[in-house]
Amino acid sequence: MKKVLFLSAVLAFASCKKEGSENTNSTTESVAEGESAKAQTPEELGKEIFEGRGNCTACHQPDQKVIGPSIKEIAKIYKDKNGDMVTFLKGNAEPIVDPSQFEVMKTNFAITQSMSDKELKAIETYIYSHLK
Repeated sequence: MKKVLFLSAVLAFASCKKEGSENTNSTTESVAEGESAKAQTPEELGKEIFEGRGNCTACHQPDQKVIGPSIKEIAKIYKDKNGDMVTFLKGNAEPIVDPSQFEVMKTNFAITQSMSDKELKAIETYIYSHLK
């Protein structure tokens, strides 16, 4: 009788572990693709990336210059000059906001170049949202 109970407990444990690992894998795949569990607007996704793995807030704040220009300044200049922010973040355009800080920004291209077009457009949408 003890063997039957022990075997049942082991099977139950193994069954639970398998289900948990399947859920973890699907969550990991979604995160790897830049998706989240809930539907997000491009602005929400952009904010999440900007403040999270993009680590953009280390240099850019909403309305004050820290290391790099403020988010509002970036948005205003890109809008006024009809610049292509996504192309710049891919490392394929000249800086138009603060060329003197370009060498500092260039070190972050390793991060932005690994992002999808959808993620870069979301960052752009988030930055432009500061013009409101």
